[in-house]
Amino acid sequence: MNAPPIPGAPAAERTAGEAGVGGGLAGVRASLAEQWRERTGGADARMLPQARLSGPMPWVMAIMIALTVIAAASGLALRNTAHAASADLAGGVTVQILSAAPADRARQVAAALTALRTAPGVAQAAAVPQDQLNALIEPWLGTRPGDDLEALPIPALIDVRLSAGAGAQQIAQLRRLLAPVAPSARVDAQASWLSPVFGAIGALQVLAATLIALLAAATAAAVLLAVRNALGSNRVTIEIIHMLGGTDSQIARIFQRGVAADAAAGGIVGLGLGIVAIALLRRSFVALESGMVAGGGLGWIDWLLILLVPLGGLALAVLTARLTVLRALRRML
Repeated sequence: MNAPPIPGAPAAERTAGEAGVGGGLAGVRASLAEQWRERTGGADARMLPQARLSGPMPWVMAIMIALTVIAAASGLALRNTAHAASADLAGGVTVQILSAAPADRARQVAAALTALRTAPGVAQAAAVPQDQLNALIEPWLGTRPGDDLEALPIPALIDVRLSAGAGAQQIAQLRRLLAPVAPSARVDAQASWLSPVFGAIGALQVLAATLIALLAAATAAAVLLAVRNALGSNRVTIEIIHMLGGTDSQIARIFQRGVAADAAAGGIVGLGLGIVAIALLRRSFVALESGMVAGGGLGWIDWLLILLVPLGGLALAVLTARLTVLRALRRML
């Protein structure tokens, strides 16, 4: 910007005056740039709203973190349940004596126990007491006091534990062993009974992982929209900062700090809500008094992973904000 020439003034004086005005503007610009550098060198000015938990962003982060915590805890609990059940059933084999005659059934049970206890690879073999079998099936048969359950063709059960895994080869060997002494014996690996359950648990784990990925994508999208909105409303300020010597990284740090504060506040609230939900769900499942459910408790490593969820959300929000700002500034300026 140059000052208008003064009519009648010598050319040398006009040149000196213009130089003086130009030098004054340059000095003002340099002074403002220096003030900006001093300010950004200590603490960047915030261009996002200062109030915490007053805008939608912290609450959006809280909801996302709470849902992620619940999904992560569910996936970890399902994994622990599957591992505990697999460990309990590893090497477990059930032998059913299907003879309908009580006397013949008792004879085959005794012969099968003798053969199993002397067989190689069998760590333990024990007949399930008939009283336990009667107690298990009585609610399903609708029996009344005085009914004789011994007269019913209830299969006798033998619980067998193998020193190695109960694979197809081991099951085939046991069948060949029992065929001569207990013709009505049926040999099954205990894990095969729960294979559909294990398949369902695996599907639920995949569902939990997919939900976590979707929540992470939704969190990044929410941060992206919030940062774009802040960039649009502060476009003039950003241009002035650039004119005064501010760099893209300095501007990005301004938005990063604002987003980090909102994400941290939302993460703390979301973690608290998620832990409360986990505690309520735990009480509901403990009331079932199921041995399989009892194996799905969360260990200290699981809780450590859950506590890392808000930190992961914070890192994702800050990274999304930085990349969004830098990309927008390259297009804007």
